[in-house]
Amino acid sequence: MAELPMGKVVTAGKIASNVQKKITRAQEKVLQKLGKADETKDVAFEEGVINFNKQLVEGTKLQKDLRAYLTAVKTMHDSSRRLYECLDDMYENDWYGRKDVDSICEDSDLLWTDFHQKLVDHALISMDTYLGQFPDIRARIAKRDRKLVDFDSARHNFAAVNKGKKGKEGIKINKPASLLERAAPGWAQGILSAHNVAQTSLSRSQAEEELDRAQKVFEEINIDLQEELPSLWNSRVGFYVNTFQSVAGLEEKFHREMGKINQNLNDTLVKLENQDMSSSSERTQDANHTLSPGGPPAIPKSPSKLKPAVPPPPKATPSKDMKQESIINLFGEAATPNISVTSPTQYDAPATANLLDMDLDSLQAATTPAAQNWDPWEATEQAVVTEQAVVKEEAVAETVSDTATAATESTESVEMPEAFLFKVKAMHDYIANDSDELEMKAGDVVLVVNFESPDEQDEGWLMGVKESDWILHKDLGKKGVFPENFTQRM
Repeated sequence: MAELPMGKVVTAGKIASNVQKKITRAQEKVLQKLGKADETKDVAFEEGVINFNKQLVEGTKLQKDLRAYLTAVKTMHDSSRRLYECLDDMYENDWYGRKDVDSICEDSDLLWTDFHQKLVDHALISMDTYLGQFPDIRARIAKRDRKLVDFDSARHNFAAVNKGKKGKEGIKINKPASLLERAAPGWAQGILSAHNVAQTSLSRSQAEEELDRAQKVFEEINIDLQEELPSLWNSRVGFYVNTFQSVAGLEEKFHREMGKINQNLNDTLVKLENQDMSSSSERTQDANHTLSPGGPPAIPKSPSKLKPAVPPPPKATPSKDMKQESIINLFGEAATPNISVTSPTQYDAPATANLLDMDLDSLQAATTPAAQNWDPWEATEQAVVTEQAVVKEEAVAETVSDTATAATESTESVEMPEAFLFKVKAMHDYIANDSDELEMKAGDVVLVVNFESPDEQDEGWLMGVKESDWILHKDLGKKGVFPENFTQRM
């Protein structure tokens, strides 16, 4: 006797019987394929087997992809943990929210762990259980196929017996040697010979008993599978629904809770950023934008250009009948120059000269309203001369004014930016500390323009471009902000 690894004892007769069954089944299948023997067909069962194989393939693929998904979740968990550990290591103790960051890192790690474990419990384990029933059913389907061949073989043997002499017991059946028998190895020849002798000695009753036994075994397993296969096929819908609902629900809960954690982290980082920006702004203002206590030297104001006083023109030309007092009151003291009233020719020079060139001191000293021998007609002539001088002076002043206006218009002929407000002149050097700042040297003229957004303007700061850059490029690309107290408006 031979003892199998599982402890089962198998006799030589059992081995011979199994070998004979395999040979008989192989011979039956060859005859069926060659059309020498009919084959029992069950279309409904065959469709059930097709669905079973399809369901097994789909389930196996789903199980594989689900395991890959869990592996990815585990990888993401490890990556997230390392990322948060990096943040925790870099986060300094004096920064805002130090304890909050520790708590956030811990909550994130626990949430990932819980998510992975629930996916295993509610999706992977149920997936494994679902697929666990397929191997047994597949083995029974294969067994049914073998029992069906045995049933067909017994049926054919019984039919062959009935074709012999009826009513006589012990009729021997001589079966021709098959190709499989001739091709059998030497060690199996004895077994096959014994089997052939037994086969040829079968009686009609033995053939009938063999047929009944084969049919019973086949029908038992066939009936069970006819019930199980449709039920298994229909169960796939509910299983798929439950599996994906579990995954979707767990994902939704995970992302919702992770969103809260991320929001808390974002709030903490925003407050840290605001704290850092506030501190940085204070440091920057102390270093550059805020002037020292003494400040730059006081900016002197340019002295105003004073214009000489011009006497008003006379209201009317006096006639010969006007009284001396009226003439004096008409022109006043300012209109009485230091000239002799006895000779009109003495004030030809003042009449043709500019009043700005006159000696005001000598004029004031020589002007005496108490002249003794004053002739009203001579005074009238003197007033006319004075009036002519005033008119000429006004013409000269108007000419000078026109020359200044022309110069101003020439300067302003340069096209200014659309957002131009006014000009300023840099009174001190300013070194830019950022890319959006304008560097200036004392004496530079800057064209001040509007900020693109009023919210961008800080108190004490202006936006502008150097006049030289604008004239050269006609472009605001070099504009920048600068402190107002370093300049003076022009």
